[in-house]
Amino acid sequence: MQDREKYKVGLVQMSMGTDLEANLKKAVEFVREAAGKGARVICLPEMFRSQYFCQNEDADLFDLAEPIEGPSVAALAKVADENGVTIIAPIFEERSIGLYHNSLVIIKPGEPVAGVYRKMHIPDDPAYYEKFYFAPGDLGFKAFDTAEGRIGTLICWDQWYPEGARLTSLRGAEILFYPTAIGWHPYEKEKYGDQQRDAWRTIQRSHSIANGVYVAGVNRVGLEVFVPDTPGIQFWGSTFLSDPFGVIIAEADTETEQVVIGEVDPARIEEVRRGWPFLRDRRIDAYGEIAKRFID
Repeated sequence: MQDREKYKVGLVQMSMGTDLEANLKKAVEFVREAAGKGARVICLPEMFRSQYFCQNEDADLFDLAEPIEGPSVAALAKVADENGVTIIAPIFEERSIGLYHNSLVIIKPGEPVAGVYRKMHIPDDPAYYEKFYFAPGDLGFKAFDTAEGRIGTLICWDQWYPEGARLTSLRGAEILFYPTAIGWHPYEKEKYGDQQRDAWRTIQRSHSIANGVYVAGVNRVGLEVFVPDTPGIQFWGSTFLSDPFGVIIAEADTETEQVVIGEVDPARIEEVRRGWPFLRDRRIDAYGEIAKRFID
């Protein structure tokens, strides 16, 4: 069995206000808190610098975007250097004039842009009008080396697709991070809320089990009424870490800001994969049709 040390990850569950600089400052303080609690890899929620603006379609909101080496990365790179940690920083990326992505940047000590991932699956649902703002990711599914281990990163809507989890795991990731912005439409929470949150947790835990990896779902929290005279979205928090057999080992509640600290144990990955050798038994000769939209 591999002789590698365990390490801690920090998952930041936070709420966002209308002040971009205040959100960034808060994120920096949460990262410092996580580092102070021993976390070596720290993940922020999806597009943490602003409220979730995709609740409507408004071309003026492209002004919220920033380049890869913009203010978010600059501020967090200092924290990474000071604390010797890796930070997963999701941003609204301005790639060029008129071209934008929902992205994240891997920030390592001395290397502010150690990697970039662009969200592959872009939703278009009531109050989640992301196709208006984001071009689909064109970098593929990625895994990145850190001082602690190899990590995989995906973003929010990606978490519903087993193909993305599988391809990222096959690149050697031992933990999949999913920075997220998901919540309830308040008018349907009473009827569907428990089912929706349970489905969100279940699909991600299934990625842990199917691939023998840790999974971290990192969500924002709080009610955001970005469009006046609408009910807004009540983000349900519930940030969690599951182990390679889908066991929840650390979890936040649905209402408060907090830093979730969980431990990644490489030996646990090997233990689970030896007992449940799904990667060994895959029929890679039989999956060609998976690349089709639908099999008629």
